[in-house]
Amino acid sequence: MRQPTLHTDRLTLRPFELADANKVQSMAGEPCIANASPNIPYPYKPGMAGLWIGTHSALWQNTKAVHFAVVDRSNYQLTGCVSLQHIESGAAQLGYWIGRDFWGQGYASEAAKVAIEFGFSQLALDRIYAQHLSKDTQPGKVLKKIGLQFIEKRKDALRIEHLSQDVEYYQLTSNEYHQVTA
Repeated sequence: MRQPTLHTDRLTLRPFELADANKVQSMAGEPCIANASPNIPYPYKPGMAGLWIGTHSALWQNTKAVHFAVVDRSNYQLTGCVSLQHIESGAAQLGYWIGRDFWGQGYASEAAKVAIEFGFSQLALDRIYAQHLSKDTQPGKVLKKIGLQFIEKRKDALRIEHLSQDVEYYQLTSNEYHQVTA
């Protein structure tokens, strides 16, 4: 089954294409994006984005993850990524990044809301969770805005470049989601 394309008033969430690789490398490889996530390599070396995009189809086919390119509908410009990863036992981890040039325009919350709706309605998930590094408070604001509830802060939960990082965890259950959207 082919991964679907989703739409909002301003955005299209579509499968990544190999042609997106240079833009992904450029945007996700910026220190302010890469260093905020344990999943994005830094430095983001040539070829890494293409290899990453090349994994998406199999992950989707095996119901392990779905990655959407976040594209501005007005000009078809790639602005970032939103994903549901580690799909297992009715749960998935929400992840996203938006290119620095597109910050402050509401793209992250708009794309994440659609991904959450897709996860609960199309993938029949019971729970969606997310995490972010405590030192960067902006992701937590987005997660709260889209309905995820703060669960806990873990000290020294992650090691990046041999430094301990505190991580904050959030979640939203299908029941909570349906109560809010009913």
